[in-house]
Amino acid sequence: MVQNWDDLRLFLAVAREQSLSGAGKVLRLDPATLGRRVARLELALDVALFVKSPQGYALTDAGAALLARAETVEQGMRQAVAGVTGAADRLTGQIRIGAPDGAANFLLPQVCVQMAGRHPDLDIQVVALPRVFNLSRREADMAIGVSAPTGSRLIVQKVADYHLHLAGSEAYLAGHPPLKSAVGLKEHRMVGYIPDMIFDRELDYLADLGIDRVPLASNSVSVQLQMIARGGGLGVVHDFVLPFAPGVRRVLAGDVHLRRAFYLIRHADDRSNRRLTVFAQELSAALKAEVGRLEALA
Repeated sequence: MVQNWDDLRLFLAVAREQSLSGAGKVLRLDPATLGRRVARLELALDVALFVKSPQGYALTDAGAALLARAETVEQGMRQAVAGVTGAADRLTGQIRIGAPDGAANFLLPQVCVQMAGRHPDLDIQVVALPRVFNLSRREADMAIGVSAPTGSRLIVQKVADYHLHLAGSEAYLAGHPPLKSAVGLKEHRMVGYIPDMIFDRELDYLADLGIDRVPLASNSVSVQLQMIARGGGLGVVHDFVLPFAPGVRRVLAGDVHLRRAFYLIRHADDRSNRRLTVFAQELSAALKAEVGRLEALA
């Protein structure tokens, strides 16, 4: 049988990271020690929880069943702690945010530094991944998305609208005929997302402009911006990113103007967790303010 919460905590980390090395980083524990603890837990339960392979640790059916129960226990622990620490709205412990590349690179650094200053005992982790986060597997405590999911087990809150325009570097624009309308875009080299790696329809900007070929592409907003800044071509750029690229300027601003939104997404089981609710409220307000500040500078 499971002896204590610590056994479940270690199991959850391995199940979520799917490797001893990844779980070891989260727990700040040596992978070899972690492996011995997992083996001891399996021995105590007399069942295999993981299928081990060079690719990592995959859950067995028994492991998946334990994961569901362990997450229920974890939620109870979180709510218990929230009831104690949330009274004074002083945030402690660790909170992990999942975010798309653009928000993670250009918005969250400033926002998280501000929040860390207000809550010195809080550890904030930002995971930047170009995909949708699985909150059911507790990959993060909350996530920022560019569209509103419809799952009934989720709390979805709109945070802020943001704007995007077509842009290019001054060097690229100086070496090419001026654009008079979006019709002329097909004569230019375009920078954008790798088409088959677009994880959300809201990010398929170039398709909306009738562009069917992307000679320079990346699944990362940061990489796209570097390609554009170095004269690679034209691309759709977030207005809040432009202050970080002084040599890049908008083109066809009157014709190509996109608006999207950020949403803060949480697991429904966290609705009564005051600690995460307070953090979500502060994060939403700070993120909206940062979008406004940077767009005003663009």
